[in-house]
Amino acid sequence: MRVGLVADTHGLADPRLERLFRGCALILHAGDVTGPAVLEALAAIAPVRAARGNNDLGPFGESLPLTLREGLGRLSALVVHELWAPGRLSAHARAAFARERPDVVVFGHSHRAGVEVGEGVLYLNPGSAGPRRFHLPRSAAVLEVRGRSAVFTVHDLERHDLGPLLEPYRAAL
Repeated sequence: MRVGLVADTHGLADPRLERLFRGCALILHAGDVTGPAVLEALAAIAPVRAARGNNDLGPFGESLPLTLREGLGRLSALVVHELWAPGRLSAHARAAFARERPDVVVFGHSHRAGVEVGEGVLYLNPGSAGPRRFHLPRSAAVLEVRGRSAVFTVHDLERHDLGPLLEPYRAAL
Protein backbone atom coordinates (compact mmCIF):
# COMPACT_ATOMS: atom_id res chain seq x y z
CA MET A 1 0.00 0.00 0.00
CA ARG A 2 1.39 3.37 -1.04
CA VAL A 3 0.33 6.33 1.15
CA GLY A 4 1.05 10.03 0.58
CA LEU A 5 1.94 12.00 3.71
CA VAL A 6 1.71 15.76 3.86
CA ALA A 7 1.46 18.47 6.53
CA ASP A 8 1.58 22.21 7.00
CA THR A 9 0.38 23.17 3.53
CA HIS A 10 -0.94 26.50 4.87
CA GLY A 11 -3.26 26.97 1.89
CA LEU A 12 -0.74 25.98 -0.81
CA ALA A 13 -1.82 23.12 -3.07
CA ASP A 14 1.59 22.50 -4.65
CA PRO A 15 1.04 21.02 -8.14
CA ARG A 16 4.11 18.77 -7.68
CA LEU A 17 2.16 16.75 -5.12
CA GLU A 18 0.11 15.28 -7.97
CA ARG A 19 3.25 13.69 -9.46
CA LEU A 20 4.60 12.59 -6.07
CA PHE A 21 1.32 11.04 -4.89
CA ARG A 22 0.30 9.45 -8.21
CA GLY A 23 -0.55 5.82 -7.50
CA CYS A 24 -1.19 6.33 -3.78
CA ALA A 25 -4.16 4.50 -2.30
CA LEU A 26 -4.58 7.24 0.33
CA ILE A 27 -3.24 10.65 1.35
CA LEU A 28 -2.94 11.59 5.03
CA HIS A 29 -2.68 15.30 5.89
CA ALA A 30 -1.32 16.06 9.36
CA GLY A 31 -2.89 19.48 9.77
CA ASP A 32 -2.51 23.18 9.05
CA VAL A 33 -4.42 22.77 5.81
CA THR A 34 -6.06 26.21 6.32
CA GLY A 35 -8.76 25.80 3.68
CA PRO A 36 -10.72 23.36 1.54
CA ALA A 37 -8.86 24.09 -1.73
CA VAL A 38 -5.84 22.01 -0.62
CA LEU A 39 -8.00 19.01 0.30
CA GLU A 40 -9.93 19.32 -2.96
CA ALA A 41 -6.69 19.32 -4.97
CA LEU A 42 -5.38 16.29 -3.06
CA ALA A 43 -8.72 14.46 -3.42
CA ALA A 44 -8.29 14.67 -7.20
CA ILE A 45 -5.21 12.42 -6.72
CA ALA A 46 -6.43 9.92 -4.07
CA PRO A 47 -8.80 9.73 -1.11
CA VAL A 48 -7.71 12.18 1.61
CA ARG A 49 -8.01 12.14 5.38
CA ALA A 50 -6.90 15.17 7.36
CA ALA A 51 -6.44 16.11 11.02
CA ARG A 52 -6.91 19.65 12.35
CA GLY A 53 -3.88 21.83 12.93
CA ASN A 54 -3.48 24.89 15.13
CA ASN A 55 -4.06 27.15 12.07
CA ASP A 56 -7.21 25.31 10.91
CA LEU A 57 -9.72 27.78 12.29
CA GLY A 58 -13.40 28.58 11.96
CA PRO A 59 -15.99 26.27 10.42
CA PHE A 60 -13.43 24.64 8.13
CA GLY A 61 -11.07 23.81 10.98
CA GLU A 62 -13.90 22.61 13.18
CA SER A 63 -14.88 20.17 10.43
CA LEU A 64 -11.55 18.36 10.86
CA PRO A 65 -10.89 15.96 13.76
CA LEU A 66 -8.07 16.72 16.19
CA THR A 67 -6.82 13.17 15.69
CA LEU A 68 -7.75 10.43 13.29
CA ARG A 69 -7.01 6.76 12.98
CA GLU A 70 -6.48 4.93 9.73
CA GLY A 71 -5.75 1.31 8.94
CA LEU A 72 -2.79 0.90 6.61
CA GLY A 73 -3.05 -2.76 5.75
CA ARG A 74 -1.82 -4.61 8.85
CA LEU A 75 -0.61 -1.39 10.52
CA SER A 76 -2.66 1.14 12.47
CA ALA A 77 -1.89 4.83 12.04
CA LEU A 78 -2.67 7.86 14.16
CA VAL A 79 -2.64 11.28 12.49
CA VAL A 80 -2.26 14.33 14.73
CA HIS A 81 -0.86 17.80 14.08
CA GLU A 82 0.98 18.62 17.29
CA LEU A 83 2.57 15.46 18.64
CA TRP A 84 5.03 16.82 21.17
CA ALA A 85 4.64 19.29 23.96
CA PRO A 86 7.94 20.14 25.64
CA GLY A 87 9.31 16.82 26.86
CA ARG A 88 6.09 14.80 26.48
CA LEU A 89 3.21 13.88 24.20
CA SER A 90 0.66 16.62 23.53
CA ALA A 91 -2.73 16.26 25.26
CA HIS A 92 -4.43 15.17 21.99
CA ALA A 93 -1.79 12.53 21.28
CA ARG A 94 -1.77 11.29 24.87
CA ALA A 95 -5.57 10.83 24.80
CA ALA A 96 -5.38 8.98 21.47
CA PHE A 97 -2.61 6.69 22.78
CA ALA A 98 -4.70 5.92 25.86
CA ARG A 99 -7.53 4.64 23.62
CA GLU A 100 -5.31 2.48 21.41
CA ARG A 101 -1.57 2.42 20.78
CA PRO A 102 -0.83 2.91 17.05
CA ASP A 103 1.95 1.32 15.03
CA VAL A 104 2.59 4.54 13.11
CA VAL A 105 2.09 8.19 14.04
CA VAL A 106 1.99 10.85 11.32
CA PHE A 107 2.40 14.40 12.58
CA GLY A 108 3.39 17.90 11.51
CA HIS A 109 3.62 21.33 13.17
CA SER A 110 7.44 21.64 13.32
CA HIS A 111 7.82 21.97 9.52
CA ARG A 112 10.87 19.70 9.96
CA ALA A 113 10.79 16.31 8.22
CA GLY A 114 11.98 13.38 10.25
CA VAL A 115 11.52 9.86 11.48
CA GLU A 116 11.91 8.36 14.93
CA VAL A 117 11.12 5.01 16.52
CA GLY A 118 10.17 4.79 20.17
CA GLU A 119 8.78 1.83 22.10
CA GLY A 120 7.76 0.06 18.90
CA VAL A 121 5.97 3.08 17.39
CA LEU A 122 7.16 4.67 14.12
CA TYR A 123 6.85 8.49 14.28
CA LEU A 124 6.81 10.19 10.86
CA ASN A 125 6.86 13.89 10.04
CA PRO A 126 6.66 14.65 6.29
CA GLY A 127 7.79 18.24 6.87
CA SER A 128 5.98 21.22 5.36
CA ALA A 129 4.55 21.29 1.84
CA GLY A 130 3.38 24.88 2.27
CA PRO A 131 5.18 28.16 1.70
CA ARG A 132 8.80 28.07 2.86
CA ARG A 133 9.17 29.03 6.52
CA PHE A 134 11.95 28.94 9.11
CA HIS A 135 14.61 28.38 6.40
CA LEU A 136 13.52 24.72 6.20
CA PRO A 137 13.13 22.78 2.94
CA ARG A 138 9.63 22.17 1.58
CA SER A 139 8.77 18.49 1.59
CA ALA A 140 6.18 15.72 1.53
CA ALA A 141 6.58 11.97 1.97
CA VAL A 142 5.49 8.59 0.71
CA LEU A 143 5.00 5.60 2.99
CA GLU A 144 5.12 2.15 1.39
CA VAL A 145 3.46 -0.47 3.60
CA ARG A 146 3.86 -4.21 3.01
CA GLY A 147 2.48 -6.40 5.78
CA ARG A 148 4.04 -5.06 8.96
CA SER A 149 6.99 -3.46 7.18
CA ALA A 150 7.19 0.14 6.05
CA VAL A 151 9.51 2.34 4.00
CA PHE A 152 9.27 6.10 4.63
CA THR A 153 10.76 8.44 2.04
CA VAL A 154 10.73 12.24 2.35
CA HIS A 155 10.84 14.08 -0.97
CA ASP A 156 12.20 17.57 -1.63
CA LEU A 157 9.43 19.61 -3.27
CA GLU A 158 11.95 22.14 -4.53
CA ARG A 159 13.91 19.62 -6.61
CA HIS A 160 12.64 19.15 -10.16
CA ASP A 161 12.97 15.37 -9.83
CA LEU A 162 11.31 15.36 -6.36
CA GLY A 163 14.32 13.40 -5.13
CA PRO A 164 14.70 12.23 -1.56
CA LEU A 165 15.44 14.83 1.08
CA LEU A 166 16.42 12.13 3.61
CA GLU A 167 17.60 8.57 3.12
CA PRO A 168 14.60 6.20 2.95
CA TYR A 169 13.85 4.72 6.36
CA ARG A 170 12.90 1.04 6.60
CA ALA A 171 11.06 -0.37 9.62
CA ALA A 172 9.60 -3.73 10.59
CA LEU A 173 6.86 -3.27 13.16
